[in-house]
Amino acid sequence: MKNRFNPIFIGIFSALVFPMIISTGINAGKESPLMRSMERLEKKLTDKYGVEQRDRLLTGMKQAASYWREEDGGAEVFEKFVEENFAGDSETLDSVFNRFELILEKVNGSVHEMSTTMRLQTDLDAGPILPMDRVFAGYDVGAHIKDDLFNNKLAFVVLLNFPLRSLEERLTNGKKWTRRQWAEARLAQRFSKRIPAHVNLKLSEAASASDQYIADYNIWMHHLVDADGKRIFPEGLRLLSHWNLRDELKANYSNSENGLEKQQMIFKVMERIVDQTIPEIVIDNPFVDWNPYTNEVFPAAVNDTDRKMPANIGLSGEREPDTRYRILLDCFLASRMVDEFSPAAPTLIARRFDEDREIREKDVEKMLIDVLSSPLVKDIAQLIKKRLGRGLVPYDIWYNGFSSTGKYSEAELDELVMKRYPTPAEFKKDIPKFLRLYGFADEKADQIAANILVEAARGSGHASGGEMRYQPARLRTRVGAKGIDYKGFNIAVHELGHNVEQTIDMNDIDHTLLAGVPNTAFTEAFAYVFQENDLMLLGLDPGHDSESDAVQVLSDFWNTYEIGGVSLVDMRIWRWMYSNPDATPAELRKASIQISKDVWNEYFAPVFGKKDIYILGVYSHIIHSFLYLPDYAIGHMIAFQVKDQMKKAGNIGGEFERMALMGNVAPDLWMINAAGTPVGAKALLEATSKALEGIK
Repeated sequence: MKNRFNPIFIGIFSALVFPMIISTGINAGKESPLMRSMERLEKKLTDKYGVEQRDRLLTGMKQAASYWREEDGGAEVFEKFVEENFAGDSETLDSVFNRFELILEKVNGSVHEMSTTMRLQTDLDAGPILPMDRVFAGYDVGAHIKDDLFNNKLAFVVLLNFPLRSLEERLTNGKKWTRRQWAEARLAQRFSKRIPAHVNLKLSEAASASDQYIADYNIWMHHLVDADGKRIFPEGLRLLSHWNLRDELKANYSNSENGLEKQQMIFKVMERIVDQTIPEIVIDNPFVDWNPYTNEVFPAAVNDTDRKMPANIGLSGEREPDTRYRILLDCFLASRMVDEFSPAAPTLIARRFDEDREIREKDVEKMLIDVLSSPLVKDIAQLIKKRLGRGLVPYDIWYNGFSSTGKYSEAELDELVMKRYPTPAEFKKDIPKFLRLYGFADEKADQIAANILVEAARGSGHASGGEMRYQPARLRTRVGAKGIDYKGFNIAVHELGHNVEQTIDMNDIDHTLLAGVPNTAFTEAFAYVFQENDLMLLGLDPGHDSESDAVQVLSDFWNTYEIGGVSLVDMRIWRWMYSNPDATPAELRKASIQISKDVWNEYFAPVFGKKDIYILGVYSHIIHSFLYLPDYAIGHMIAFQVKDQMKKAGNIGGEFERMALMGNVAPDLWMINAAGTPVGAKALLEATSKALEGIK
């Protein structure tokens, strides 16, 4: 998972219409002082710079005036500012653009470095967290910068000289723009909101609190017992919700001894997390045993940790008091504070789709439903039934029998990986080799690898790219007492895909204002391409042939089907919160469970034969990622288009580099240049249909 927050600039502008000056105060109304100032300035500066600058001047003045507040000064101050800062010729405009691009890169990078340092103790598996560490992690060192840039009027210099482009302009006219025009559009978007520092700080605090809640949500599996007190999980196994629980469930499809028993117990744990019937005392606690079926809690009969047992552990079986939904509600309330400062995208939902993804919400929903409602789902379900030799159960949404790891057991892979990578340093050392295996040239592989740090994550893992040229990208994955296990390696390879993209499109891009990709779904696509080739990196035979390739397509489709349902749940929960802004955590819990059931009943019950299942609500991203999940579903579709192009070209590394260097332009424009088609589910659906025929 890629880090989702830029500490300075949160969100970008989606649609801008300025038929009149829209703000309040001294610049409101056609007869306001600023309107009269603009009339005078129009004539004066047009005479000075030529009539060909008139339209750009009018646009810039209107943009600047719409953000101008009383505290910024009166009409005389505004007039003086415009006269001094309007770039009336191309040479001056180039200078303004180049200065801002350079300085903002350095500002972003410096703030990123400070924020990273402040979060080290909470992000990394580096010993106990002190109360002050959480304060540091929640402190946004960049919270006041954007305010300051408006107060000292540097933001107004941008708004005066570079037009804010609407979503429609970017989607329709962007294909004709030069790289410089795209960079100018991204520069202006950085100042399309004037959000007070205290609001940015509240967002940061909510994000930090939700991150920590999820990072600490571990289940000690050896302390799960059945009615006979039997333990079926190994000593010391501590799994993070939901990632590690899900991955452990998936791993047990190859366990013929007691895999089904383990899967059933994990599924029950997941249900109790979602409905909050989980006893609060069992969360990240190795000093109690728990029967998830009866929900009984007992003193731990075994000790499998180096932790010191508390003197008074207590055995309260009281459920977690809707903490999960209180955390989500806090994220919603913090996001809602931004709404009044975002008139063109007045909800987080609009900001996520129209601004961050630059794909309309209705278009994303259609992509998801195209997959969820496809008749191909039932065809694949029948194939899974045959492979399992039983009817489907709800947790088969995570069926991994199409995975190319089939010939290797989880235990074999764990042994190999832990022996090879006892610490993050060994993984770091092998990154150049990994990149060469992906097809990167020797020199490029070394350059990229030198820019990546590998660290032990406190949570499941994430990737964090630099915010200025040659600032290290950070790869975090979970490292156990015996080293990185296969799950950790698989996650690390996924995060490596993010880091490689982050490094290329920051260090090698033509304009740092275009660093990145159109939206996070694209970087997830790159990460998926790396992740599905992880066995190759270990020197193992993934067994690729025409049939295995067809099977891999089915795996892609099934994964998209699963995460598509989860994405719909995420979207509908945020819609519900906006419709019920005064809801309590208990009311949000009930609504979230019902939404999960509704999505299940519509798109999964006809396939699985069971109704009112709410397991789709277990994803931790729902709680702490501010409507991030649709990026995974879109990412699967994009990944399919990307890797299909890489196969045609016969080189992952070369195509990866070519695509990454397109940077942050409109999604469809990026995809057309990358693979010849717009973003969508069509390619995946067509390939799945062909793959099924091949399997048959």
